[in-house]
Amino acid sequence: MYTLYIANKNYSSWSLRPWVLLQTLSIPFAERLVPFGTAAAPHDFGKFAPNGKVPCLHDGTTVVWESLAIVEYLAERHPGVWPEDARARAFARAAAAEMHAGFTALRRICGMNCGLRVRLHHIEPALHADLERLQALWQDGLSRFGGPYLAGEAFSGADAFYAPVAFRIQTYDPPLERTAREYAARLLALPAMRGWYQAALEEPWRDAAHEQEALDAGMITADLRRPVAPG
Repeated sequence: MYTLYIANKNYSSWSLRPWVLLQTLSIPFAERLVPFGTAAAPHDFGKFAPNGKVPCLHDGTTVVWESLAIVEYLAERHPGVWPEDARARAFARAAAAEMHAGFTALRRICGMNCGLRVRLHHIEPALHADLERLQALWQDGLSRFGGPYLAGEAFSGADAFYAPVAFRIQTYDPPLERTAREYAARLLALPAMRGWYQAALEEPWRDAAHEQEALDAGMITADLRRPVAPG
C-alpha cells in the first residue's frame, strides 16, 4: 500500500493534490500527517522526503516527491488519473502543469487557510491577471470537454491540482464569474474535499507564517477552526 506524507490540512495546498486524487479515485493509501514545526521545534520533512518538503509518496522502496511527479507515478499504475481521450488528456496535463508552475500571485497573496474567511484589502494587478487566466482556463476546459470537470465527465489529475484553489476561493471570495464559482463549488462538494475540510477545522496547530499570510492579504472576518487551548 502507498504511504502519503502530508502536512497540516488547513494550510498545505501541495499535500491536498495527491491526497484528494487518491481519495476520489478510491486508491488505497496510508496517510502520514506531519505538522509544520515552529522556530523552536522545526519540522524535519527530510526524514521521509529527499527535498525536505511535502507531499511525498512511498511505495515500498520507491520514493516519489513533488505533487506532479506523484500524480504521474499514480497514472502509470491506475486508470482514471488522466482522461482516456488523447485531447482531453493533453489538456488535463497542461492545466495541471500550469498550476504547478504558475499562478504565483494567487498562491502568494491568497495562501490556503481553510478555516478562515478573509476580505481582501485589494486586488493587485498580478492577482487580477491570475484570476483572469484561471477563469479562462476553467471555461476552456469545461466548454471544450462538456464538464462537469475540467477534462470531461470524470474527476482527473487536473481537478486535483485546482482543488486547493477552490478552498482559496471559499476563504478569500475573490471576484469571479459564475462558471468559475460553480466549478469551485463542485470541487468543494466532493466527499474527499468535505472530509479534508472538516479535518482541517479540527487541527490544533497554528503556523505563524501561514497565519501572517492571511493577515497580510486582508481582514479576517471569521475563524471557523476549533479554538486552540492556551499554553
